[in-house]
This record gives sequence, structure tokens and C-alpha cells, in this order.
Amino acid sequence: MPLLPLHQAHDYRALMARWRGLAGRLKVKFQTLTEVQGVKVHWLETGHGDEPVIYLSSGVHGDEVGAAWGLLLWAEENEALLLKHRFLIFPCLNPFGLMLNTRADHHGQDLNRRFHIEDDDICGPWRRLMVGRSLGIGLCLHEDYDGQGCYVYELSHHRQALSQDIMANLRTLPPDPRKSIDGSRAVLGVIRRKKVPLRLPGLPEAIVLHQLGCETTLTFETPSEFSLDDRVQAQVEFVNAVLSAAQIL
Repeated sequence: MPLLPLHQAHDYRALMARWRGLAGRLKVKFQTLTEVQGVKVHWLETGHGDEPVIYLSSGVHGDEVGAAWGLLLWAEENEALLLKHRFLIFPCLNPFGLMLNTRADHHGQDLNRRFHIEDDDICGPWRRLMVGRSLGIGLCLHEDYDGQGCYVYELSHHRQALSQDIMANLRTLPPDPRKSIDGSRAVLGVIRRKKVPLRLPGLPEAIVLHQLGCETTLTFETPSEFSLDDRVQAQVEFVNAVLSAAQIL
């Protein structure tokens, strides 16, 4: 049985209805980050205590639906874990992109090059919400049209990388075999950086998270030309593998 009905892949209302139902079961607020052209962008926070939050997001690019539905499926399968630990979740940061099946936002711009812009319709409220938070690990879920398998960008000051073991624990889709991805050296689907790259056209979510104090950010990419069900399942596997490596599962 398919994990996701294909006709719902770009149905933002259906996606948010599932998240709203999840928030209700968890008894946490399903909150509004901002509203763009009459459409609300939502977030939720779970757990309690003083531990750093685990950051999860998807839907920055609207044509990457496997990431958005994969995050939802993971959350629905891990309700007890969500209550036990602190998670900060942005289910779909670019609703118009999702609805229109496009990478761009409601202004026709790449949202993932605008997280440094304080007056951006979405990234501005996001920045104000994020400043001052204690951040643990950040997971930004994406897909890649050119992908030949799964891969991950890891940005961390730690000497020991997380991503090799994480990628080795994925089963549904193989790692991307390319040795160079988007101009960066890749090894078995892992691209690792200890410093923020220079001369970027704009700052993506993962880098701004890192600048805000998130010690490790992982940007995961599934190949968007592969089976949608496989991509959704690979996203679930990735989140589980990260949390297992971080000794949270």
C-alpha cells in the first residue's frame, strides 16, 4: 500500500490537517509563524525541560514533497519520542511552493538563499523566533532533482563526523555515488564542512542555524526522480538514524 496518495502530494491543506491532528494528540500548540497571501506558515514545539531543542524542517523548496511528507510520517510514528524530548518543527516553510510544485516561494525567489534577510516575509519571522534558543542538532530535509541517491551536507565544528554512520544505516535508497556534488567533494553521499563556505549568493537555512549556535546541521537530500514512497521512507530512516547516532532514540 502506498505511504502517500499521489493526488495529495501537493495538497498543503491535507498536509497541515495531519500536522494539526498530531499537535492535538500531543496537546501542544499548532502555532502560526506568519501568513503570506492569506496562507499560514506553521510551527510547533514539543517536550519540556532545559535540553537543547532538536530542529526539524522541510518544505523550503515546494517541489521536494518527499521531504515534507517524510517528516510528517516520521512524526506520526514517533509521538512518544516527541513528548519525551524537545523538538522544534517547521512542517512546511514554503506553502506556495508546495501547492504550485515549484522550488520558488510566493515571490518567485529561492527561500533557501534568504535566511539572512530580516525583512523577508518568512525568513524574518523565522529569525525572530530562533534567536536566543538553545539549539542541539538541526535537520533540514530536502530533495534533489539531479540526485542519483541520497546524500547529506554536514556542517559541524566537531572532529568526529556523524554522517558516515548515518548514511550506512539507510536501507530504502542507496547513497549518491557521485564524488562531486554541486561542486563539493562527496564520499559515499557525505559532504562535510567545518567552516561556512565563502561567496554564497545568499545564506541557506542550515548555515544560519549554525550561525545561531546550532553545533551540527545536517541537510539531507533524497533523489526526487525516484519513487515517492521510497523517498518518503528514506526521509523517515534518515531522521531515525540521526537521532540514534545522537543517542536520542
